[in-house]
Amino acid sequence: MSTQPLALVTGGAQGIGYACAEALIEDGAKVIVADINAEGVKAAADSLGHGTIAMVCDMGDTAAIDAMFEAIQKDHGALSILVNNAGIAMPNDFFDTSIDDFKKVIDINLTGTFHAIQRASKMMVDAKIEGAIVNMSSINAVVSIPTIPAYCASKGGVMQLTKSTALALAPHNIRVNAVGPGSIDTAMLAGVNANPEAMAMVMSRTPLKRIGTPREIADVVAFLASSKASYITGETIYVDGGRIGMNYTC
Repeated sequence: MSTQPLALVTGGAQGIGYACAEALIEDGAKVIVADINAEGVKAAADSLGHGTIAMVCDMGDTAAIDAMFEAIQKDHGALSILVNNAGIAMPNDFFDTSIDDFKKVIDINLTGTFHAIQRASKMMVDAKIEGAIVNMSSINAVVSIPTIPAYCASKGGVMQLTKSTALALAPHNIRVNAVGPGSIDTAMLAGVNANPEAMAMVMSRTPLKRIGTPREIADVVAFLASSKASYITGETIYVDGGRIGMNYTC
């Protein structure tokens, strides 16, 4: 029987999720990439190679998450690594943010993350796997932006969920950590990249004076998923170019 670890990366069709899959493959894992974008996730799996498996899943739909985990168990066995990367922001003026939009962000970013942790960890416990789970939080777990209240609330929730589930799963030697990206060169930041004034604002609050790359996030995710992080659990590592440490813009 192969001892190659099996990893699932949600939101794996592009950006940070794709980079996480790439980093895990380089570390020797067999990777499943899941995404709501059927064409995108298949293209990502084909591009990643190394037998990468594509699955379609809406992480805001708990029934779809259940179906995905049942298919993984049936066809591939138990996971050793889960990367909860799928997420949305849906920015809008505070007074124009609808309850439906608020709930959609929470459903995907927070409820979906919880449900995936629950399903993956049960799989690990049953298979006696001492696994690793890495959640995607954000610097917006601790600093905030007025146009994305649901996103900020969800990522603060992910930070606390990471702590809670790390405690619950510690007796099984399953580690749960999170990564909190700052401003990263992804589709979510594309509008900012195209606006010189908005980019100047981002640079003013980033001591390293540049935006990060998806691979810089992925390398931290891969570290937390590896045995090199064997005594780290319940933590959120902020990869933000120094932003959280600032108390004024410069």
